[in-house]
Amino acid sequence: MSDADNSRFVIRDRNWHPKALTPDYKTSILRSPRQALVSIPQSLSETSGPDFSHLEMGQHDNDLLLNFNQGGLPIGERIIVAGRVCDQYGKPIPHTLVE
Repeated sequence: MSDADNSRFVIRDRNWHPKALTPDYKTSILRSPRQALVSIPQSLSETSGPDFSHLEMGQHDNDLLLNFNQGGLPIGERIIVAGRVCDQYGKPIPHTLVE
């Protein structure tokens, strides 16, 4: 798959998910839609999203303890969060800021 294919917006494949109405599964009878789903075409702003590449990270932007600007330490328990951000194809996205 080329990079152009990876960056495009992908509409959800409704055939991949199970059917909403499965009479053998009794709770699906009351919570399944009564009418057919309507697909609305996405606008350019919905498919492209915001671009923050022009913003630069500050010296302490990745450390909320040092970036806390009230003159003291923040209230609450300190935790360590680790992970990676991936696109819809499972490929890692470099230089990503999670807020």
